[in-house]
Amino acid sequence: MFTMSFFPVAAAATIQWWVWLLLVILIILLILLLWWLFSRDRSETPPPIEHAPETPPVPESRAETMPTAPATPDDLKIIEGIGPKIEKMLNVAGISTFAALASTEVSRLAAILSAANLRIADPTTWPEQARLAAEGKMEELQAYQDQLKGGRKV
Repeated sequence: MFTMSFFPVAAAATIQWWVWLLLVILIILLILLLWWLFSRDRSETPPPIEHAPETPPVPESRAETMPTAPATPDDLKIIEGIGPKIEKMLNVAGISTFAALASTEVSRLAAILSAANLRIADPTTWPEQARLAAEGKMEELQAYQDQLKGGRKV
């Protein structure tokens, strides 16, 4: 019987077992490399806040009576529920003092967190905590924070 074959049948049997093992290892390494490239987190810093609502302009008559911002920002991490990353985001949004945080609406704080894809933090108690800190009522602030868990009312 006559068979036409481009490769002789005996050639397939000549590939050594270690060549097959090497091919399998290379394929596994290639799969791991591709998985690593497509699964790693590409953003090491929080994204910029683009859609935060703007504060309305202050009329000139009120601008003279409003206190000026202190030269140094407050340590917002004193507020339970605010860590270093959230403090940086608030500073970028123009909130760097306890007084500014106390006068900020919870909806604006939620919008700032939402723009940075931080859904874990709950800003509902932050203005009240900031008000106590701005007034220097640290004992009352501590008593209030003792009732909270992660910045949330328990």
